Amino acid sequence: MAAESPPPSAAPRARNPWAWIPSLYFAQGIPYVVVMTLSTVMYKNLGVSNTDIALYTSWLYLPWVIKPLWSPLVDLFRTKRFWIVSLQFVIGVAFALVALTLPGPRFFQLSLAVFWLMAFASATHDIAADGFYLLALKPGDQSAFVGVRSTFYRLASLSAQGALVYLAGMWKDATGSFAQAWALVFGLLAALFVAVGAWHLFALPKPEADRPTASGQGVLREFFAVFAAFLKKPGIPTILAMLLLYRLAESQALKLLSPFLLDKREVGGLGLTTQQVGLVYGTVGIIALTIGGLFGGWMISRHGLKRMLWPMILIMHVPIAVFLALAMWQPASVWLIGAALAVEQFGYGFGFTAYMVYMMMIADGPHKTAHYAICTGFMALGMMLPGMAAGWIQDQIGYVKFFTWVLVCTIPSFIVIARLKIDPAFGRKAAPAQ
Repeated sequence: MAAESPPPSAAPRARNPWAWIPSLYFAQGIPYVVVMTLSTVMYKNLGVSNTDIALYTSWLYLPWVIKPLWSPLVDLFRTKRFWIVSLQFVIGVAFALVALTLPGPRFFQLSLAVFWLMAFASATHDIAADGFYLLALKPGDQSAFVGVRSTFYRLASLSAQGALVYLAGMWKDATGSFAQAWALVFGLLAALFVAVGAWHLFALPKPEADRPTASGQGVLREFFAVFAAFLKKPGIPTILAMLLLYRLAESQALKLLSPFLLDKREVGGLGLTTQQVGLVYGTVGIIALTIGGLFGGWMISRHGLKRMLWPMILIMHVPIAVFLALAMWQPASVWLIGAALAVEQFGYGFGFTAYMVYMMMIADGPHKTAHYAICTGFMALGMMLPGMAAGWIQDQIGYVKFFTWVLVCTIPSFIVIARLKIDPAFGRKAAPAQ
């Protein structure tokens, strides 16, 4: 038996990717969705105003905005495997801390502080997980498992926005308290992440290339050279405008969508229960979003990004009128509301694919990985800044005028894409499924 055993450096590579890729990207998706979306539902249930929800939860985007600033540290110190497992345990502890803060009188301030910890841990985990994926798989396997990554990340969104929201509503009915119900939800998440961290301690391979790179010489110079190269790209003002403005409308609409669904009808909302929100937005909406993303990736692979960009941004932005229609007529049918959200979320998933492929086009050259991280930082900034003001705007003018304003905010994205220069062949037969 000993003669047939592979050498130590090769053995970890033989680990079946199905043993760790699905769980790794499911774990990558959960904390992001919890911080960005689930928190808004929870705070709405606990009586926080729309202004405070939008302002303070939008600040939680900041770790994803600035993660390129510390991403080199993941390469320089310890292995990416170490970062992944350690941060999953940290995130599990953070979930437990949120559960402990909710029954107290200062739950909003304390839980936000823990969400900040969770957001930094999650952003760093993203860096390590994506880097580990590139090191642990051969190029052919990397392409083969792109769809698996995307699918399990979407399943994480479906679980958090659908099943967990539904559970919170169900446990509120059982306990009579939203604080206790959400504490149970976060306790469940804490147990899940401790289990995931324990699993990955065993299941993640140990690729030979996964090693710290700190040498003590030239690190700072190379670090700044990466950013300088990005800012010297031809047409960088238009590139930055695209990254910041493409989702200007959606960044505001999505931040207020859960509060809009939950608010009472007399104040302009739709008056849904928490369980109904978990069904129509967290389940039907996420399924439609996933289908839209997959269809968008297929269309770009057939026709290229340049040819598909205008159809995709139109299909992404025009259905925003669904929000305005819901605010004006306030339908009582959960099925009608679910169908309307499915249309909008399909359009969003379809159009957002073009944005992701555009970032891949921009992230070229010797610093491809770092430049893609910089692009995602600007993407997060484009969501954070408009989202911060969205709650205050809505509180001042109401839902009907707010969604009218959101429609007006689609105009800058149309202006900026008219100025883009894109190779007609880019993305054709190569765009990954989103």
